[in-house]
Amino acid sequence: MKILTVIGSISKNSINKNLFELIKPLAPSDFEFSTFDISQIPYFSQDSEVNPPEAVVNFRKQIAGSDAVLFITPEYNRFIPGVLKNAIDWASRPYGKGAWVGKPAAVLGASPGPIGAFGAQMQLKELLSFLNMKVMWQPEICFNYSAYVKDGVLEESSGKYFAKYFNSFKEHIEKNK
Repeated sequence: MKILTVIGSISKNSINKNLFELIKPLAPSDFEFSTFDISQIPYFSQDSEVNPPEAVVNFRKQIAGSDAVLFITPEYNRFIPGVLKNAIDWASRPYGKGAWVGKPAAVLGASPGPIGAFGAQMQLKELLSFLNMKVMWQPEICFNYSAYVKDGVLEESSGKYFAKYFNSFKEHIEKNK
Protein backbone atom coordinates (compact mmCIF):
# COMPACT_ATOMS: atom_id res chain seq x y z
CA MET A 1 0.00 0.00 0.00
CA LYS A 2 1.43 3.32 -1.08
CA ILE A 3 0.97 5.86 1.70
CA LEU A 4 1.75 9.50 1.02
CA THR A 5 2.68 11.22 4.27
CA VAL A 6 2.08 14.96 4.36
CA ILE A 7 3.81 16.56 7.32
CA GLY A 8 2.39 19.97 8.15
CA SER A 9 5.64 21.43 9.39
CA ILE A 10 8.57 22.73 7.38
CA SER A 11 10.80 23.28 10.42
CA LYS A 12 14.14 21.44 10.31
CA ASN A 13 13.66 20.33 13.93
CA SER A 14 9.96 19.50 13.65
CA ILE A 15 8.77 17.10 16.32
CA ASN A 16 6.14 15.89 13.85
CA LYS A 17 8.84 14.96 11.32
CA ASN A 18 10.75 13.22 14.11
CA LEU A 19 7.61 11.42 15.24
CA PHE A 20 7.05 10.12 11.71
CA GLU A 21 10.56 8.66 11.63
CA LEU A 22 9.97 6.99 15.01
CA ILE A 23 6.65 5.42 14.07
CA LYS A 24 7.33 4.32 10.48
CA PRO A 25 8.80 0.98 11.61
CA LEU A 26 5.58 0.27 13.54
CA ALA A 27 3.42 0.26 10.39
CA PRO A 28 2.32 -2.92 8.60
CA SER A 29 5.06 -4.37 6.43
CA ASP A 30 3.08 -3.71 3.25
CA PHE A 31 2.97 0.06 3.87
CA GLU A 32 5.29 1.89 1.49
CA PHE A 33 5.68 5.47 2.70
CA SER A 34 6.58 8.50 0.63
CA THR A 35 6.62 12.16 1.61
CA PHE A 36 6.39 15.47 -0.18
CA ASP A 37 8.18 18.60 0.97
CA ILE A 38 5.32 21.10 1.08
CA SER A 39 7.77 23.99 1.50
CA GLN A 40 8.31 23.75 -2.30
CA ILE A 41 4.70 24.77 -2.97
CA PRO A 42 4.19 28.51 -3.58
CA TYR A 43 1.27 30.47 -2.17
CA PHE A 44 -2.01 29.52 -3.79
CA SER A 45 -3.45 31.88 -6.38
CA GLN A 46 -6.47 31.27 -8.59
CA ASP A 47 -4.50 33.10 -11.28
CA SER A 48 -2.16 30.09 -11.50
CA GLU A 49 -4.50 27.17 -10.96
CA VAL A 50 -5.07 26.46 -14.68
CA ASN A 51 -1.29 26.24 -15.26
CA PRO A 52 0.03 25.35 -11.80
CA PRO A 53 3.71 25.50 -10.83
CA GLU A 54 5.78 22.34 -11.29
CA ALA A 55 5.86 21.63 -7.54
CA VAL A 56 2.05 21.55 -7.49
CA VAL A 57 1.92 19.25 -10.54
CA ASN A 58 4.38 16.89 -8.82
CA PHE A 59 2.41 17.00 -5.56
CA ARG A 60 -0.84 16.15 -7.35
CA LYS A 61 0.88 13.25 -9.17
CA GLN A 62 2.17 11.88 -5.88
CA ILE A 63 -1.33 12.10 -4.38
CA ALA A 64 -2.81 10.35 -7.43
CA GLY A 65 -0.23 7.56 -7.17
CA SER A 66 -0.95 6.86 -3.51
CA ASP A 67 -3.49 4.48 -2.04
CA ALA A 68 -4.01 6.70 1.01
CA VAL A 69 -2.69 9.82 2.73
CA LEU A 70 -1.39 10.16 6.27
CA PHE A 71 -1.37 13.74 7.55
CA ILE A 72 0.85 14.59 10.51
CA THR A 73 0.27 18.10 11.77
CA PRO A 74 1.54 20.43 14.43
CA GLU A 75 -0.81 22.94 15.97
CA TYR A 76 -0.24 26.69 15.64
CA ASN A 77 -2.62 28.87 17.66
CA ARG A 78 -5.13 25.97 17.83
CA PHE A 79 -5.17 25.58 14.02
CA ILE A 80 -3.31 23.77 11.27
CA PRO A 81 -0.23 25.56 9.93
CA GLY A 82 -0.77 27.90 6.99
CA VAL A 83 1.76 26.00 4.89
CA LEU A 84 -0.32 22.82 5.25
CA LYS A 85 -3.58 24.61 4.37
CA ASN A 86 -1.85 26.09 1.32
CA ALA A 87 -0.76 22.64 0.08
CA ILE A 88 -4.22 21.21 0.68
CA ASP A 89 -5.82 24.12 -1.21
CA TRP A 90 -3.55 23.66 -4.24
CA ALA A 91 -4.37 19.95 -4.48
CA SER A 92 -8.09 20.64 -4.11
CA ARG A 93 -8.18 22.76 -7.30
CA PRO A 94 -9.44 23.23 -9.90
CA TYR A 95 -12.91 22.97 -8.39
CA GLY A 96 -14.48 19.58 -9.03
CA LYS A 97 -11.18 17.97 -10.03
CA GLY A 98 -9.33 17.87 -6.72
CA ALA A 99 -6.66 15.27 -6.15
CA TRP A 100 -8.00 14.45 -2.66
CA VAL A 101 -11.44 13.19 -3.72
CA GLY A 102 -12.11 9.65 -2.50
CA LYS A 103 -8.67 9.07 -0.96
CA PRO A 104 -8.59 7.32 2.41
CA ALA A 105 -6.90 9.55 4.99
CA ALA A 106 -5.71 9.47 8.57
CA VAL A 107 -4.56 12.32 10.79
CA LEU A 108 -1.97 12.42 13.56
CA GLY A 109 -0.40 15.28 15.41
CA ALA A 110 2.11 15.96 18.11
CA SER A 111 2.91 18.90 20.31
CA PRO A 112 5.23 19.46 23.24
CA GLY A 113 2.17 20.00 25.43
CA PRO A 114 -0.50 17.77 26.89
CA ILE A 115 -3.25 18.23 24.27
CA GLY A 116 -1.11 16.86 21.43
CA ALA A 117 -2.36 19.04 18.57
CA PHE A 118 -5.99 18.12 19.29
CA GLY A 119 -7.42 21.36 17.87
CA ALA A 120 -5.44 21.14 14.64
CA GLN A 121 -6.36 17.49 14.14
CA MET A 122 -10.08 18.15 14.52
CA GLN A 123 -9.91 21.11 12.15
CA LEU A 124 -7.92 19.08 9.61
CA LYS A 125 -10.34 16.13 9.73
CA GLU A 126 -13.24 18.49 9.08
CA LEU A 127 -11.43 20.07 6.12
CA LEU A 128 -10.49 16.70 4.62
CA SER A 129 -14.07 15.47 4.99
CA PHE A 130 -15.28 18.55 3.13
CA LEU A 131 -12.84 17.68 0.32
CA ASN A 132 -14.51 14.25 0.12
CA MET A 133 -11.62 12.27 1.54
CA LYS A 134 -12.48 9.09 3.42
CA VAL A 135 -11.23 10.21 6.85
CA MET A 136 -10.50 7.74 9.64
CA TRP A 137 -11.96 9.43 12.73
CA GLN A 138 -11.13 6.68 15.23
CA PRO A 139 -8.81 5.73 16.74
CA GLU A 140 -7.09 9.06 17.20
CA ILE A 141 -3.74 9.97 18.69
CA CYS A 142 -3.17 13.42 20.16
CA PHE A 143 0.46 12.90 21.08
CA ASN A 144 2.34 14.70 23.85
CA TYR A 145 5.83 14.44 22.36
CA SER A 146 7.64 15.78 25.43
CA ALA A 147 6.10 13.18 27.73
CA TYR A 148 6.58 10.09 25.55
CA VAL A 149 9.79 10.62 23.59
CA LYS A 150 12.96 10.65 25.68
CA ASP A 151 16.40 11.11 24.14
CA GLY A 152 14.93 10.44 20.69
CA VAL A 153 13.31 7.15 21.73
CA LEU A 154 9.58 6.47 21.68
CA GLU A 155 8.22 5.13 24.96
CA GLU A 156 7.25 1.45 24.56
CA SER A 157 3.54 1.68 25.39
CA SER A 158 3.17 4.55 22.89
CA GLY A 159 4.78 2.37 20.25
CA LYS A 160 2.16 -0.30 20.83
CA TYR A 161 -0.60 2.28 20.42
CA PHE A 162 0.87 3.56 17.14
CA ALA A 163 1.10 -0.02 15.84
CA LYS A 164 -2.63 -0.49 16.61
CA TYR A 165 -3.37 2.86 14.95
CA PHE A 166 -1.58 1.77 11.76
CA ASN A 167 -3.46 -1.54 11.73
CA SER A 168 -6.72 0.39 11.99
CA PHE A 169 -5.56 2.64 9.15
CA LYS A 170 -4.83 -0.42 7.01
CA GLU A 171 -8.36 -1.74 7.64
CA HIS A 172 -9.76 1.71 6.83
CA ILE A 173 -7.87 1.80 3.51
CA GLU A 174 -9.01 -1.69 2.55
CA LYS A 175 -12.62 -0.80 3.35
CA ASN A 176 -12.49 2.49 1.38
CA LYS A 177 -10.57 1.56 -1.78
